[in-house]
Amino acid sequence: MTLNPQTYINERLAQVTRSPLEPDELRRRLLAVLGSMETWERPPLLPRITDTIQLDGYRRERVTLTSRPGLTLFGYFLTPDGMKDGERRPGILCLPGHGSGVASDVGILPEGRQLRIGESDEYHAMFALQCVAQGYPTFAIEQIGFGERRGDSFKAQGPYQTSCHGDSMAALMLGETMIGWRVWDAFRALDYLQTCPHVDPARLVTMGISGGGLTSLFVAALDNRVSACVVSGYLNTFRDSVLGVFHCVDNYAQGLFDLAEMEDIAALVAPRPLYAENGDTDHIFPIAGFHKVVAATEKRYADLGVPERFCTSIFSGGHRFDGTGLWPFLQAQLR
Repeated sequence: MTLNPQTYINERLAQVTRSPLEPDELRRRLLAVLGSMETWERPPLLPRITDTIQLDGYRRERVTLTSRPGLTLFGYFLTPDGMKDGERRPGILCLPGHGSGVASDVGILPEGRQLRIGESDEYHAMFALQCVAQGYPTFAIEQIGFGERRGDSFKAQGPYQTSCHGDSMAALMLGETMIGWRVWDAFRALDYLQTCPHVDPARLVTMGISGGGLTSLFVAALDNRVSACVVSGYLNTFRDSVLGVFHCVDNYAQGLFDLAEMEDIAALVAPRPLYAENGDTDHIFPIAGFHKVVAATEKRYADLGVPERFCTSIFSGGHRFDGTGLWPFLQAQLR
């Protein structure tokens, strides 16, 4: 017996045992844990391009889509210059983490000035611009709770004030989760990517940093349309990260830890290519937890006979997007 709730929690976590599940059964249960997602309505996308601008090396379109009845998502679709009529390339879905949202991915400063690649060392590192610079059609979407997908009272507090906490609590009170809401938006963004004339619908990639890494991983685990997955600053054990360090409530779902550790979710991506990176001094996704998941995931890919499809990078630094080694890996895996 103990008065210390942390001691009690740690003892409960240590007692959790899980029965092995077939991949399709684990996917089914994950959809249920995230908010009965298998029952959600998928209305027509009704895409609208509301703005188009030619920038240095690419064209940027502002796109809005219907995600769920009554809910709109938006993002920036980036097309590299020089694509020929009828040419199709792998399409990348980019997902931001906490901060100013998708603007950070595409290099738009709060005052509206457009940055070029290399002008910012902010933790997103404008990775959507890196994608289009590598020649990939890229769709960078705003996640709920960030940037333009916040209530007016949060926008008034500045570009970096998220509405994650209240929005996530509302999702939980409705019997759903913020993980589910963001994953669903990504599903719908993939629906859109499959209709884009320069995108090969059979070669779709998810990519994200931090909270965007969460969405990237869960989407790839749950949706076999994803051909490759990139996770920066998220792949870890739940025990070492979201259960060991203070995190935003948007990371949690009732019963998730009883169902799976993160290595089990990563295993659902296999045998498709998975690239994961982590900073050696990341304070919210500790390197020790990264090593544990990597070891388990390497074994999964080796058991399937495709060890080359799982690639990792540990870089010097904290919680940020790095990308060292990413582009050669994607090029080799998406041929």
